[in-house]
Amino acid sequence: MKTEPRTRLYAVDNLRIVLTALVVAHHVAVTYGNIPLWFYTEPAKDPSGTALDILVTINQAFFMGFFFLISGFFTPGSLDRKGGRSFVRERLVRLGIPLLVFLVLLRPLVNFGGYAQYQDLPYWQYYLGSWDPGPMWFAEVLIVFALAYAWWRSRRAPLDAQPAPLRFKWIVLFVLGLTAVTFLWRIPVPTGTYVPVLGLPSPDFLPQYASMFVLGCVAFRRGWFESLPARAGRLGLVAATGSTLVLLPAFMTSGAVSTALIALWQSAFAVGMVIGLSVLFRERFNEQGPRGRFLAEHAFTVYITHPLVLVALGYALSWLHAIAIVKFAIMLALALPLCWALAYAVRSLPGAKRVL
Repeated sequence: MKTEPRTRLYAVDNLRIVLTALVVAHHVAVTYGNIPLWFYTEPAKDPSGTALDILVTINQAFFMGFFFLISGFFTPGSLDRKGGRSFVRERLVRLGIPLLVFLVLLRPLVNFGGYAQYQDLPYWQYYLGSWDPGPMWFAEVLIVFALAYAWWRSRRAPLDAQPAPLRFKWIVLFVLGLTAVTFLWRIPVPTGTYVPVLGLPSPDFLPQYASMFVLGCVAFRRGWFESLPARAGRLGLVAATGSTLVLLPAFMTSGAVSTALIALWQSAFAVGMVIGLSVLFRERFNEQGPRGRFLAEHAFTVYITHPLVLVALGYALSWLHAIAIVKFAIMLALALPLCWALAYAVRSLPGAKRVL
């Protein structure tokens, strides 16, 4: 089934810009906080590192799920326009090629610092053994979701858009259901689990990622992005804030009750932020000038290449002695323009825009 494309939603483009900037900020915070899960880190030696850890925790609760929701939102229309085979081919090109480029070419440029502790190991063995897609794990998972959606659609009759209002009880049921599934999932896959072959840094969030992708597909068909009332946006942000104040202290405890409360907070916070920010950007930031178009066009490339900028800045600023949050602010102020500048340079390469 072929359909006419919708009017471009600049609000969604602008959301992608902000979320991409949050990815950069997230990894800068990891660089100088107390969660050493990055290619270059300087663990905090002062209490301000705790503030960076809180930023990482709050970001992690919603921002990648939001990315999957946006990806899901654009998936049905793309498949409708292109057809199954062209859609699959396009997804493999647009996601698979950047994934391979990062794995083969960019990865050695950002994880070379780890080779120092394996001096007796030939570099080629370290190169193969340190197989880590970094932030491109997102592309890995998104390829799987896109192929699964294409397979599901191939076994069903063509679907028509069926606008329907998003009801409050559905939101509550979604939050409770996601909480329950996340809690059960984290019994075999507890927080902190790492999948070395796939390089997934947060497999404990897979229920959120999958459900948000599906929710994005449904939102496209039901017209929820366009029809959400302004009041829902305000309530979403209030719910995100309230759940954080009430439930975030659960991170300070342990046990099954704590795990359940953390899953509830992450689910409620993610849904509240998605609804709140979607309405806010639709109502206030649904226009785009030349600068906005530039930022949006290069956002995905920034996502791919930002580790190069952050690792280079990490080494360049290693001489600077300052508290963690100050180094965070300095690096972030330098990193954001440099990330988009590098993205522009990469997309200027011959043939790059066909993929990026």
